[in-house]
Amino acid sequence: MSTIDHFENKSAPLIDGKEEYTITVYAENRIGLLNRIAIIFSKRKINIESLNTSPSEIEGIHRFNIVIHEGYEVVRKLARQIEKQIEVLKVYFNTNDEIIWQELALYKVSTDEIAEKVTVERLLRQYGASAVVIRKDYTVFAVTGHKEETDALIKALEPYELIEFVRSARIAIIKDSAGFHEKLKEFEAIEPGEELVENEFLEKGAKIFTM
Repeated sequence: MSTIDHFENKSAPLIDGKEEYTITVYAENRIGLLNRIAIIFSKRKINIESLNTSPSEIEGIHRFNIVIHEGYEVVRKLARQIEKQIEVLKVYFNTNDEIIWQELALYKVSTDEIAEKVTVERLLRQYGASAVVIRKDYTVFAVTGHKEETDALIKALEPYELIEFVRSARIAIIKDSAGFHEKLKEFEAIEPGEELVENEFLEKGAKIFTM
């Protein structure tokens, strides 16, 4: 199996056409790494639709979720190039059907509009919005979901003094995966070291991290 993993459904990947992919990168969170990854995309003139970085379940290892709209072969080559970065432990890429994902959206709405118009309150309840901040001049609501759902609420609120809107980057979990942490534990059981030190597994990525 290739060092770059793509979890496939029963249907084959769309080789020629473009679709939305989430690239998941496990890496040490070093200064300059994000910039080097971004350059890989810019050199190929590929637009990043969404980018999120956060700590992972493994201490000292961060997880990057990068969303792009491209063809299968382009994504596969990108993943391989990213994995060549010295701090990168493993790269996966998946279609939307192969992941569980969410985005967070915040909506700032006039408090008077909410108080005076039952329609606005109904809309917010319909989309599962929860109040984060309530002030005399405005109220901020939070909604989690997919882009289509949060975009639909924007359009629905436009007639009711939608003051401001912001959406977070995507966070995603791969469906068919035993978990990255499990692979570390498996490898440590087979080839135990004195202690888990920084960079211990960097040169053994292909051997360890095949799901």
